[in-house]
Amino acid sequence: MQVINIALIGYKFMGKAHSHAIDNAPFFFKDGVKPIKKVIVGRTEHLVKQAAEEFGWEEFATDWKEVIHRDDIHVIDIATPTDSHMEIALEAAKAGKHIFCEKPLGMNASEARQMFEAADKAGIVHMLGHNYRRVPALGLAKKLIDEGRLGEIYHFRGVYLQDWLLDPNFPASWKLDKKIAGSGPHGDLNAHLIDLARYLVGEIDTVVGMDKTFVDKRPKVTIDKKLSSDLSAHGDMGQYQDVTVDDATAFLAKFKNGALGTFEATRFAGGRKNHERIEINGSKGSIVFDFERMNELEFWSNEDDLEVQGYRRIMVTESVHPYISAWWPPGHIIGYQNTFVNEFADFFKAIRNNEQVYPNFYDGWMNNRVLDAVTKSTSSQTWERVEEKSKVF
Repeated sequence: MQVINIALIGYKFMGKAHSHAIDNAPFFFKDGVKPIKKVIVGRTEHLVKQAAEEFGWEEFATDWKEVIHRDDIHVIDIATPTDSHMEIALEAAKAGKHIFCEKPLGMNASEARQMFEAADKAGIVHMLGHNYRRVPALGLAKKLIDEGRLGEIYHFRGVYLQDWLLDPNFPASWKLDKKIAGSGPHGDLNAHLIDLARYLVGEIDTVVGMDKTFVDKRPKVTIDKKLSSDLSAHGDMGQYQDVTVDDATAFLAKFKNGALGTFEATRFAGGRKNHERIEINGSKGSIVFDFERMNELEFWSNEDDLEVQGYRRIMVTESVHPYISAWWPPGHIIGYQNTFVNEFADFFKAIRNNEQVYPNFYDGWMNNRVLDAVTKSTSSQTWERVEEKSKVF
């Protein structure tokens, strides 16, 4: 049994999700790994102490650099706002620690490239937190595409819609500050769609986009009183502050293989809480995935007899489907939190086997390249080419 001591940096929404996953990965996936939740790190002492108690960490700390250089720490798990990803990751790579980092990898492609190159040079296992790749239904979609069941791919169509900013009096959070978040739903939500597009269809060549900030000032949060993943519950509201990120970003894309793509991300879609939906159309078939029905995949094939041709709804809960054999009997669905368990199980397995896992920091770099090209396009108001990579991984 290989023991892996983990330090988690960050303790709110993603910190809670990661803590749950670390606990449950060895329970469901018997891979000879024993992860230990050694220390959780945060800037606010009373909140990180509370998180350590609630999430079951052995220790808490406020100095992430000191924790990174501890001899008893093997993995650094980064669940902080985007602006701190690079500094933490570079220090962890220099110390020879394996790294799990939430998306987007960097504030831009330049940062992401530095992070990838540092991790690659250090020879560590590095993984990027795109948990939707670990949805069994999307694993099945990947299999169908790789087997040629959809034929030549013509279209990728993705939307990621939320509504939590509809109220103009909803308080500001770090997610609305460009200096911390980098962007709004573009980097937060479109990043997931871009990852799925690259995973399922291929690399993106050129893009043209538009964005909009609907509410440019929001009440300022002045006091952070309690541990919570609810962005509206972080303290007293005082003066107004500027919103410096997009509220919605949409773009068109041309893939290197000739497919066309449409992408839309917004936090102003009334009635949509976490609506992620993709559709892929090919010469022989089509698939549809809706995260609100995450255990299902819709599949249409023109090879079916015409009298029964149409979209079929596949319940992706059989033991032959990706990850399901580790979970429950057929028909017993899994949920959002289980996608994190699946990805951490893959991460721990990669560490045990000393092999790379996907998506990793290279994928994060490629993702940031697309995000940057779209941002450039919203300013130039024309098609922009995704920068060519200088190294093949």
